Amino acid sequence: MGRIAGRFAGVEPRCRAAWLVLGLLADLPRKNCWTIAEWAGETTPDGMQHLLGRAKWDADAVRDDVREYVVEHLHDDRAVLVVDETGDVKKGTSTVGVQRQYTGTAGRIENSQVAVYLVYAGQRGHAAVDRELYVPRSWTLDPDRCRAAGLDEDTVFATKPELATRMVARFLDVGHQAAWVAGDEVYGGNPKLRTALEERGTSYVLAVACSHEVTTGAGKFRADILSRKVPKRAWQKLSAGAGAKGHRFYNWAVIDLADPRPGGRQLLIRRNRNTGELAYYRCYSPASVPLAVLVRVAGSRWRVEDFFQSGKGLAALDEHQVRRYTSWSRWVTLAMLAHAFLAVVRADEHARHPAPDELIPLTCNEIQRLFTTLIVRPVHHAAHRLRWSAWRRRHQARGQASHYRRQAANQT
Repeated sequence: MGRIAGRFAGVEPRCRAAWLVLGLLADLPRKNCWTIAEWAGETTPDGMQHLLGRAKWDADAVRDDVREYVVEHLHDDRAVLVVDETGDVKKGTSTVGVQRQYTGTAGRIENSQVAVYLVYAGQRGHAAVDRELYVPRSWTLDPDRCRAAGLDEDTVFATKPELATRMVARFLDVGHQAAWVAGDEVYGGNPKLRTALEERGTSYVLAVACSHEVTTGAGKFRADILSRKVPKRAWQKLSAGAGAKGHRFYNWAVIDLADPRPGGRQLLIRRNRNTGELAYYRCYSPASVPLAVLVRVAGSRWRVEDFFQSGKGLAALDEHQVRRYTSWSRWVTLAMLAHAFLAVVRADEHARHPAPDELIPLTCNEIQRLFTTLIVRPVHHAAHRLRWSAWRRRHQARGQASHYRRQAANQT
C-alpha cells in the first residue's frame, strides 16, 4: 500500500483504500462496499462508495504502480504477456458496458460486462498488469448513455484485439521487456494485432481457428486441411507445462509459413494424445526458435485462466456492484493489487522457504487464508453488528417503498 500512497490527495482516502484492499482479501462470503465497510468497522458504506466514485485519485496511476510491483518481484527474461477477456454477469442496462453478449464465465450469451486483461507470466508466478473495459458499439453510438455511465461522450468503439494491442503497447512503451505474447483465437485471428506485434519485434504464439488460412511454400491452406498433410514422423511428444495433475503432454507439429518479411512464421499444431482433438497457433519470432520454446509459450496461456479463477475467488475481481466507469476501474485495479500481493508473497516464500517433500508449496489460497486469519481479522462487538442490521433493513425499506411508488405511478 505504501507504493500507491502518493496517488491519494489525503490521509482519509489513502487509509480507506488500504481497508478496501484488506477487505478484498478477507474471508467474507460476499464482498462489496456494504460488507467491507461493516468488516472494517465503519458505520455506513458511504465512505467506501465515496472512495470508488467521487474521491480524488487516479486508478490508471495505481494500475501503473501494480505493473511496476509485479514486474519487479516476478521478473523473468522469458516472461510471456497473456491476454484474454472475462465476463461478469450483470442485471439491468445501466451498468457501464453491459449488454447481452457471449461470456465464457457463463458459457453462453448473457447480460454481462466484459473486460480484457493483460497477465505477466514468468517462472516465479503470474499476475495481471493491465485491464481495459470492453465498451460495445451499442454504447459508443449513444453519447447520453456513455455520459450517464461516466464515459467520455466521444468514446470510440474498440475491439478486444485493439484493447489488447493498447495494453501491450503500454507495457512496452515504459521500457519493460516481454519475450512473448500469447492469446486465444479472438486475438490470433486478428491481423492488425499480429502486425502491431511484429512491427515491435515482439514474438507471439496466438491461437487460431481451424478455418484460419495460412500460406506455405505449397500454397494457401486452411489450418485443419494442412494438419492432415503432416507426416507421422513430424509429431513430437512435448509437455505444455506442469498442471495440477502433473505435466500436460501433447503431440506437437510445426509448419513453416511462406512470408517475404524478416522473421520466422509458423503454424503450430497441438494434438491431444487421448482424444485426437487439434488446436492451432500462429507463431512469429524475429529469430528462429526451437519447437520446445513455442510449446512452452502456447502452454503458458492457462496462466490467465488461473488469474481469473484466483482473482475472482480470492480478491473479488468480479464482485463489484458499481455502475459507472470510474468506480469499475478503481475496484478492479485494487483487486489486481490484492491478487498481485498474494502472487508476490507466494513467489518469495517459494524462493526463501522451499516446502519439504511431505508438503506441497504454499498456494495463493493458503497464503490468503493465513494472512486473514493471523494478521488481519477485525473483531467487532455485537452492537456494531446490530447497527448494521438496522441500517441494511432501513436502506432496503426505502428502496422497496421507492419501487412501489414507481410501480403505482406507472399503473395510473
